[in-house]
Amino acid sequence: MIKKLLFAFLCFSCIEAFAQIPLGYYDGTAGLTGYPLKTKLSQIITGGHLDKGYNQLWTAYGTTDRDDTYENDNTILDFYSENPSGTDPYTFQYSTSQCGSGGFQVEGDCYNREHLLPQSFFYSASPMKNDIHFIVPTDGWVNTMHSDLPYGEVFDPLKISLNGSKRGDNTFPGYSDKVFEPLDEFKGDIARMLLYFVTRYENQLPGFNSTSGSPLDGSTDRGFKEWYLNMLLYWNSKDPVSQREINRNNASYTYQGNRNPFIDHPEFINQIWTSTLTIDTVAPTQVINIHTTNIATHSANIEWTASTDNVGVVGYTVYLNGVKHGVTTLNNYYFAGLTPNTTYNVKIIAEDAFRNKSLESGVFTFTTFDVTPGNPNVLHFSEYVEGSSFNKALEIANTTGTSVNLVDYTLKLQTNGAGAWTTGLPLSGILNNNSVYVIVNSNIAAPCTPTSTNLSTTSSVLNFNGNDPIGLFKGSELVDIIGVFNNSANFALDKTLRRNTTIGNINYVSSEWDVITKDDCSNLGIINPMPTLMASVSDLPKKEIRLVENPINNNEIKFIGNQLSNTNNAVVYDNMGRIVKKIVDPFKYTNVIVLENTYKGVYFVLLDGVTYKVIVK
Repeated sequence: MIKKLLFAFLCFSCIEAFAQIPLGYYDGTAGLTGYPLKTKLSQIITGGHLDKGYNQLWTAYGTTDRDDTYENDNTILDFYSENPSGTDPYTFQYSTSQCGSGGFQVEGDCYNREHLLPQSFFYSASPMKNDIHFIVPTDGWVNTMHSDLPYGEVFDPLKISLNGSKRGDNTFPGYSDKVFEPLDEFKGDIARMLLYFVTRYENQLPGFNSTSGSPLDGSTDRGFKEWYLNMLLYWNSKDPVSQREINRNNASYTYQGNRNPFIDHPEFINQIWTSTLTIDTVAPTQVINIHTTNIATHSANIEWTASTDNVGVVGYTVYLNGVKHGVTTLNNYYFAGLTPNTTYNVKIIAEDAFRNKSLESGVFTFTTFDVTPGNPNVLHFSEYVEGSSFNKALEIANTTGTSVNLVDYTLKLQTNGAGAWTTGLPLSGILNNNSVYVIVNSNIAAPCTPTSTNLSTTSSVLNFNGNDPIGLFKGSELVDIIGVFNNSANFALDKTLRRNTTIGNINYVSSEWDVITKDDCSNLGIINPMPTLMASVSDLPKKEIRLVENPINNNEIKFIGNQLSNTNNAVVYDNMGRIVKKIVDPFKYTNVIVLENTYKGVYFVLLDGVTYKVIVK
């Protein structure tokens, strides 16, 4: 983009001189505007067009699409592998790197011929199928990833080529389905090629496919649907004509006998079409209330209050220790591969569809847990009572090896497994090692008779029911939880739960709790003979559930185990922390989680908070 803008600034007035436009080529256009100008241009560029056939495109690329701009190394210039500001991840040699009958296996194998408006929208008919003005050489694999998707703008991509091209949900106003986004460097190039298409083939447009997945509108005049035209006009204005495009236009004219008028005369675009797009300049509100919802030795999940915007927030960029870590369209984010017992700083910036950015959030700090067995750095829940009427009680255990000041700890509740955590119930006092702290509802009654009570309270936290997750927070960090956050299912209605000797998670796993008779409070105040909570195990598969195979095949993650039916939620993250799939009750009918549209690489599957690292081949 820098090169293009520099060129545009220095030489925009001399484009026609460099373009080598034949004398009189655009005769008859003077004084015309709107769709009459488009019709006249259609007549001009149709009149000289020679259809050379599909196979001849391979030969044409030898003169039309060599890299004479960036590396200037005579390789094939590919929109999806070119790195305008650095070294290309790979290069293609003319002729020898073409995709043959053997096809391709991965990105970088070979280049093929990509129709910027997919053939399916004009039924692969000629001369459209063979028109070099909108058919370019691109990486075979990335072309397949593009598929028949329209172009668009993506905030949280599902696919990324090595140079940064993306696919995902569109954020440009007017359309929200899947799209493909190229680099900013080539958006204007693509826009002008597509505007050429609806001009050259104006008379045929009503016979082309203009169904919901097509950007065509079925008309002879506008050509594209409103949102798509708005976007192309926006791209054209942001990325002006470059010398590379001029060179390609000249070579294409020599090869095919007609020109792209919007490279020769960019001003024609705004003389024909008028955008209905309202440019947004208002930034979203600053991100606030960042907090952890899950934390372990090598991972952490954070959430925050969603930002607001006059049009709408499309996503958030998350920074870890000052470095961009990833993006998300949700108001939560998962960090994987962290270092145990390490403090991290997080900042978040919200963005809208026009990439207006909010102010940076305040710095949020969290610390991963100590990996050393026998030396935990937090307290944990050891007993839970949800009995008759107000018979509610919680027990917190200290097995840290030292006395703990409870002033750092707070109990919070999520009502009915939805919404934000409550303000919470602050704790106080000193809890000695190998001791427990008992909190009860002040209206607790027989037959629930605790052995001891440290705090009797009317706090709403102690009015919980069997579907209200309860969190134990150290500062702003969630260090233990009973129940599953953001899940309204009953997990402990009319039950007394006692932590058993299989402790290994800071997250709620039903197998770690023994179910005791309703209204049984007899053990409250008595520490159980249990091992120290070892947060390191939270990053390893539980023995009750394990992967059938790893790496996986066919994008199918298969599990076995006698606890599968008790799993409430599954969340799949990629290695940048983005959520790619969420499932409620994932194993109700099957033991398989299927990943759609995924690249090879590392993924993390959370089953009710327990993390499984999966490799996709």
